[in-house]
Amino acid sequence: MNIKDIAQKAGVSLSTVSRVINSSGYVKEETKELVLKAMQDLNYKRTNSSGKASKKSNRIGVIIPDITNPFFSGVLKGVYKVAVREKLNIILCDTNENINKEIGALEMLKEQSIKGLIITPTTDRNEFNRKYLEQMDSMGVPIILLDRDLMYSHFDAVYVDNIKGSYEAVEALIHEGHRKIAVIAGPLTTKPGRDRVSGYEKALLMNNIPADEKYMFYGDFRLESGYNLTKKVMAMKDPPTAIFVCNNMMTMGCLKALKELNVRIPEDIAIIGFDDIDFINLIDLQISVVDRPTAQMGELAMDMLIDRIYNDKSPGNGEGVVKEVILPTNLIKRGSERLIAKDR
Repeated sequence: MNIKDIAQKAGVSLSTVSRVINSSGYVKEETKELVLKAMQDLNYKRTNSSGKASKKSNRIGVIIPDITNPFFSGVLKGVYKVAVREKLNIILCDTNENINKEIGALEMLKEQSIKGLIITPTTDRNEFNRKYLEQMDSMGVPIILLDRDLMYSHFDAVYVDNIKGSYEAVEALIHEGHRKIAVIAGPLTTKPGRDRVSGYEKALLMNNIPADEKYMFYGDFRLESGYNLTKKVMAMKDPPTAIFVCNNMMTMGCLKALKELNVRIPEDIAIIGFDDIDFINLIDLQISVVDRPTAQMGELAMDMLIDRIYNDKSPGNGEGVVKEVILPTNLIKRGSERLIAKDR
């Protein structure tokens, strides 16, 4: 016998039963009485399998979509810095940008009595991951969104100003004299994917340059998509003079494709990427980037989570105000944005 049986007998939802069992969140008094009576009738005895975050637990769940991405490596440095300070252990899950793996990670963490969760969702359009998170929240597990949003959610979050960062990158290309600027964007099912395209389009609009669909290419934030889309860009009959690439992994794929095609930067084409890439700097390949404070994002997310854990107030239950931190980006110009191919 489990909470599903109680919910069925009381005629309420699973989350309502969880809130009553765990004394987490608001439940109408008459509804609470129905649940308690159902528990009594069914002779329900609460055990540790309820999934509520144990006060004695020192485990924090962290779910990221791509552990090979240097951005998330930087974020994790900040997360671990605070974890060490607070004597917390991290359970790290990599979803590989796969929603099914994300659901599996959430199921696993729900059984681990974690104290809290930091997550970068694979997509913000999937009902299943949102429902899982809301269920964990109702069981007393504070949740912080990192970098990506979740539609119709009520969780605290740490983001960067993607629109302004992208705007400044594209404007820098325009000021160099570029008019045909391609964008290799991320998926529009994510906040960074949408916002960076918005910044690209805003910069063109503010400079009276029409946004041409033929120069807009959509990837998945993975190296392979940056590589394949760059090949398509360079095969155009009327290719652009510049490319704005919307994340570091796609930038690496773009650079790989340009190298194979013997295309010089910036002599043949200019490029600005989103997120700095340490190893490119080590080999002295001067690529201009929109940089962001990755470690600070991780630290802030952990600090917000610690605050929720010890204040024991969830914004989803009407007991706290949703906190949203938006950090600034920094455009680093290293010369790859220049317009040299003036005959184009």
